[in-house]
Amino acid sequence: MKKINRRTFLKAALTSGFVIGSGGIFSGCNELYRSAENSLNSLGEKITSDLDAKFLRQIITSDPATSRRLMWQTDSKMSAPTVEVKIKNSDDAKIFPAAESFFTDDGEENFQYTAEIKNLSPDTEYEYRISDGEHATNFFALKTSSDKKFKAIIFPDSQSADYNVWGDVANSAFEKNPDAEFFVNVGDIVDNGEDSSQWHAWMNKVERQLKILPFAPVMGNHETYSREWKVRQPVAYLNYFSVPENGVEKFSRRFYSFDFGAAHFVILDSQWDELGKEIIDVQKKWLREDLEKTSKIWKIAFIHKDILQYKIKGRPERQEGFSDVGENFMPLFEKLNFDAVFTAHLHTYRNRGRLKNFQSDETGPLYILTGLSGDVRYPGLWIDHALDKVVAPQPETDNFLTLEVDKKILSVKCFLPEGTLIDEIELRK
Repeated sequence: MKKINRRTFLKAALTSGFVIGSGGIFSGCNELYRSAENSLNSLGEKITSDLDAKFLRQIITSDPATSRRLMWQTDSKMSAPTVEVKIKNSDDAKIFPAAESFFTDDGEENFQYTAEIKNLSPDTEYEYRISDGEHATNFFALKTSSDKKFKAIIFPDSQSADYNVWGDVANSAFEKNPDAEFFVNVGDIVDNGEDSSQWHAWMNKVERQLKILPFAPVMGNHETYSREWKVRQPVAYLNYFSVPENGVEKFSRRFYSFDFGAAHFVILDSQWDELGKEIIDVQKKWLREDLEKTSKIWKIAFIHKDILQYKIKGRPERQEGFSDVGENFMPLFEKLNFDAVFTAHLHTYRNRGRLKNFQSDETGPLYILTGLSGDVRYPGLWIDHALDKVVAPQPETDNFLTLEVDKKILSVKCFLPEGTLIDEIELRK
């Protein structure tokens, strides 16, 4: 039998009609694939675990029970990029091709790759690795979601000067919640959206978790800033995080939704002051249509800017009330029966309880201002709002939240970085 190397096999497979669509799974030829793989193994081919896939990350998909999007960068162009996925501790792997998704920003050309992993089984532990010819990374965990109870970690604004605080907060949260199945950052992920060093620092601090947990990003206003602190399109954000499409080409991936367990999640864009107000009505229409398609028990929204307007110390002209985010979306959240809405932007944790018709009402959605997880603080700036039920201990420090959901209970907890519980809320169906 003539020996073929792994790259030759993959190239032959990819050009012989074995790959179906962009997902690239071997469909209808599993026996052939396994036979070929076993032949390769029996011939003693050595795959070296020396491939460096930088900023390797799992990105949430619309259905994380059956799919996942993998993204990574490299220092140079890959010749035959693929992803191998197998059930944990098994030998049979499926091969998914990766597509080039190169982009240039901040004067840097990014050699970036994206792979669509599809047709997975719910509630299953997988392993995956990135391959390029005879070179590969180590295997990393990939677990699909189920309809069982799940936990997510929520991080508020992580924008920072050097991202050490962000790393400390994030890693403390992950260490204390090893059962978390995905995580969210509620916008202002970095301080300057064009500064590539900040994106690298942010991802480096959570390198291990990005490889094994799906990430659901929310865009904040700081993602729209250039190095000259002028507003521009969020180039880096949109390229680094290929979130689910929303069907609106002009605003592709600036807002999106996904399911997880018993919940339907909606991620909205609040950057109309920076990028144009047209998106307000577009999102409202999309939100109505999106909610019509879901039968999930719980409906949860994330939007970066907050729903309330606060008085500010030293500025008597600034009055307490509701922001344009609140005025535009709170009535719609109520009409569409949302259960919880998480915001950020103000770098302070505030629990407002449940609101309806712009006042406290136990039949309305729960509104949580999530706080901060970076090192940019606004000490003594805000004057407490009449609707604030719980305020983080002062002077303000960092925090993170957990969200636990099953078919009957939605639980939100807020913690200081070292693990001190400062607030807990529970909703029941």
